[in-house]
Amino acid sequence: MEVQFLYYEDCPSHEEALARLREVMQEEGIDSEIEIVKVETEEQAQEHRFVGSPTIMVDGQDIVSPEPGTRFGLACRAYTLEDGRISPLPSRDMIRKALRPAVEDSQV
Repeated sequence: MEVQFLYYEDCPSHEEALARLREVMQEEGIDSEIEIVKVETEEQAQEHRFVGSPTIMVDGQDIVSPEPGTRFGLACRAYTLEDGRISPLPSRDMIRKALRPAVEDSQV
């Protein structure tokens, strides 16, 4: 399983998001490395299809698929939580739901 954590340093939520990702991976018994990618330029944002900080990718897929037409660039990201609230962090459940299928696929 490949896990990438992409962030833009000017967005304050990336440290907490990375800690949350690590906690969920530990809870799920996943010992994969996390590739941490600091996105610093608009060119890098385009290259990585970066919709904002923080972004978590599992096996090349964003854990929350961006809306069609979403622009890539250096920005802070907002997530719509399960209860409809907006947050700068993905919920633990969002992360868990993205990781579980990848874990199941790797066990086949």
